[in-house]
Amino acid sequence: MTLQEVKNRFDIVGNSASLNLAIETAMKVAPTEMTVLIQGESGVGKESFSKIIHQLSNRKHGPFIAINCGALPEGTINSELFGHEKGSFTGASEARKGYFETVSGGTIFLDEIGELPADTQARLLRILESGEFIKVGSSKPLHTDVRVVAATNKDLYQLASKGKFREDLYYRLSTVPIRVPALRERGSDIHLLFRKFAMMFSEKYKNEPLNLEAEAVQVLLNCKWEGNVRQLKNIVEQMSVLETNREISAEVMRKYLPQESYLPVPVPGGAHSESTGGMSERDIFYKILFDVKNDLHELKNVVSNMIQGNLAPEMYAAPKNYVPNDGGNFPQAGGNFTNNFIRNNPKNETIIHIDEAPKEEVKLSLEDQEKEIIKRALLKHKGRRNRAAKELGISERTLYRKIKNYGFEDLEA
Repeated sequence: MTLQEVKNRFDIVGNSASLNLAIETAMKVAPTEMTVLIQGESGVGKESFSKIIHQLSNRKHGPFIAINCGALPEGTINSELFGHEKGSFTGASEARKGYFETVSGGTIFLDEIGELPADTQARLLRILESGEFIKVGSSKPLHTDVRVVAATNKDLYQLASKGKFREDLYYRLSTVPIRVPALRERGSDIHLLFRKFAMMFSEKYKNEPLNLEAEAVQVLLNCKWEGNVRQLKNIVEQMSVLETNREISAEVMRKYLPQESYLPVPVPGGAHSESTGGMSERDIFYKILFDVKNDLHELKNVVSNMIQGNLAPEMYAAPKNYVPNDGGNFPQAGGNFTNNFIRNNPKNETIIHIDEAPKEEVKLSLEDQEKEIIKRALLKHKGRRNRAAKELGISERTLYRKIKNYGFEDLEA
């Protein structure tokens, strides 16, 4: 599986070097049985990397469970993870299996592992070394076959040096470390993610997608994004619901950010570039689909205004090189637009023909929009796949697959 295929499968948008390195490392380590430690700030999407490792491993058909260690009460965490025997503590009315027993043969993702109590760390170390564990209230060792993927937003090495985390457990967990970059380190990926979320919430709330003015993009790129992707997603959803004007200015953008968050901070090279150089196929499609959806909404509004006669009369003035096909006068605002307008040229070529007003709002899914873009490219280049692929910014192999999926074989030369 290629890097781009992994991004598509796990819905990862972006093409920064640090993000690609993290994904490639996860892909390489996935087929092994090595323990992995995923490091990164809160909200960067560490759980997605645990799923990549599980789904690309030999355990992909086994169970997978994600546990937030910081959310488990210290008094019951050992029971949750390793199970307990009946009567082992007050309220233990029956025996219970823990996660390490029920997930045997699969993968367990331990998020916020730096929050584990000292005694739980000792139990986990024994599992990593021998695969053995003991239920709470029992003296009988049990065996489990579980792959552990851990994650933390803390510096475990510093915690270990201060005696707040077991040093031997740290080295056992970090057999292969993967660092997921913070959002502020990902440059132009930030704007791509904004567009992705804008389109997603446009579909969800049935309104037009948000569009950032140039100055608002700079505010977006210069934000510290301490909450990372999670913070960006929440802000885009708020704006999608609350803002009536879909063109977002820098002033509006700042309203949704904490006061200290939009101070200028260094942005990696290339962060302000809007070119498609180095962008992945998925990123290019998000950009194209975003622009197409905006065009559809603008076209809908123009046609609606024409039908209702809301445009100024001068907008209907006949061009000098046009004559109506019936020899009469051009209609005024609010008039009948079912005429055929014919260019006054030797071929007498028909240019516009509007038979009737659109009766319903244009609503296309992302798949429909992608399908329409590919169809237009094929028609434009008369079915020449290599030229269409070049204009779309995707590989010819990818285009061929989509032609097969959408049944466009008849459009090829």
